[in-house]
Amino acid sequence: MAISREVFTEVLKDSYSAYYSIHDDVETDLPLVFRADYGARDEKYWLTKKVKVWANEKNEYCYVFSAESFSPELADRCMNWAWEDGLPRVKPHAEHQCTNVKVIFIADSVSEETARTIKKKSATKNYKFGLHGYSNLLTGVTSLGTEKTVTNSAGHELVPYFKKLFAARA
Repeated sequence: MAISREVFTEVLKDSYSAYYSIHDDVETDLPLVFRADYGARDEKYWLTKKVKVWANEKNEYCYVFSAESFSPELADRCMNWAWEDGLPRVKPHAEHQCTNVKVIFIADSVSEETARTIKKKSATKNYKFGLHGYSNLLTGVTSLGTEKTVTNSAGHELVPYFKKLFAARA
């Protein structure tokens, strides 16, 4: 028996809430359920904090959309909106490594056209020729009926993540 979209969305939100800041109040006419923001900073010192050897910053903005099914046009609108909403949040500087925009679609069923549209979508932006980091678009769709996940090449990390979520509810 397939898990319901509402239950799976709550499981996903609970999973993200451990490390991400959850925002339920994002205004849009798209079927956005929530946005999750993540930020991490690592630093290495030598003897004292005044002598910094290196520093590294990574950020991620995850947009979760949920609907019974997505048309290729709606999926493309959602991905473009998330990319355009996420990029102004990026603050590139010398210690910035990357800021990824992740778009997750949760659907009861996914057509081949929609899966192909999501799989082919890619976007990348470099800041100061990559010296101030980069941004990638990670996309993935999971079909709750078949428990199958399709991602673009940058979002391959989502497949084992969703397998764990499906296994955890069993």
